[in-house]
Amino acid sequence: MMKNAVEVRDLVVRRGGREVLKGIGFTIAEGSVMGLLGPSGCGKSTLMRSLVGVQQLASGSVEVFGEEAGSKALRHRIGYVTQEVSVYDDLSVTENLKFFAQVLGVDGARIEEAIAAVDLVSHKDAVVGHLSGGQRSRASLAVALLGDPDLLVLDEPTVGLDPVLRRDLWKLFHEIAERGAAVFVSSHVMDEADRCDRLLLMREGVIIADDTPERIREKTRTDDIESAFLALVEGTGDQAGEMA
Repeated sequence: MMKNAVEVRDLVVRRGGREVLKGIGFTIAEGSVMGLLGPSGCGKSTLMRSLVGVQQLASGSVEVFGEEAGSKALRHRIGYVTQEVSVYDDLSVTENLKFFAQVLGVDGARIEEAIAAVDLVSHKDAVVGHLSGGQRSRASLAVALLGDPDLLVLDEPTVGLDPVLRRDLWKLFHEIAERGAAVFVSSHVMDEADRCDRLLLMREGVIIADDTPERIREKTRTDDIESAFLALVEGTGDQAGEMA
């Protein structure tokens, strides 16, 4: 039986006087890829920050591997990729990874592995500022993979990438999960839903569905996740009640 990597209970977050997350709860199992889908502005990034311990909570709890989110014990167990590129533009890909490897205290052998994992071997000596947006995003992902994290939190990692690269990255996410890590990926692209083992659908700070993509479609009697999302939003109240 899979153990939970993450347990979120009754989580409330307020920002600028507004309730962004409204008492949500869910779990993420080890060895799985969980997707978080919802429109821009629904609270996805705030939830991601809560998991990695950099977001102040109004109430509720977030536990990662039995520790409070943000605990020192979790520092090397979590890889986090924000929407903003988190590498230095004036350094090459390899130089960036060497720098972060030193910060993390990671063996240098991991550098080549991380670069290969994100398919940047042919650009490893290129200055990051000269790369495309997608390549820069992959360089950020390589940094997150350096420490071989037990939980990988990815905030919209496939935005702006071509379909082939998106497919390859999702394949990588599943390979990471198969090694036992938990992978939590946010997106506003509904057609990425079926790439997830389990799916959270979110709207206006509330989780409106938490299940496998197949079960969400079955329960809403729809053929795709975008239609399921609309069905849940547009007043099939009994279904929304079942699924949240």
